[in-house]
Amino acid sequence: MKPSVEQIGSLLSLKRHERPPEGYMDDFLREFHMRQREEAVKERGFAAVWSRLTGWISEPGMSKWVYGGVVGYAAVMIAVMTGERPIEVEGLSTQPASNAVVIPVQQLEELDLRPNSEGSTGEQEF
Repeated sequence: MKPSVEQIGSLLSLKRHERPPEGYMDDFLREFHMRQREEAVKERGFAAVWSRLTGWISEPGMSKWVYGGVVGYAAVMIAVMTGERPIEVEGLSTQPASNAVVIPVQQLEELDLRPNSEGSTGEQEF
């Protein structure tokens, strides 16, 4: 049986003025917390650990898993990037160093040092 619109309106007008007695919510919360404590005391051992673990995993907020994954990935990448790498040493030449200054005469001859040649092609900058 489907109630009519008038019946629903009259029921809502009656219920609008009903209020629970004073202290109802306080008593309800006290009893609820007492039942929770009793259930927690009953669970011991592996069952208690398992229920806590499943409760923690199923809590809202999957972002904790995303943040954990990002932090773990960053830690691994930092370890990889800052880790020591083997140093490759090439064979060094055993020739003695020469103190003689080598002047490339050909390049000096190609330079155009006239004052009016500034900015023209063929100018070289060192």
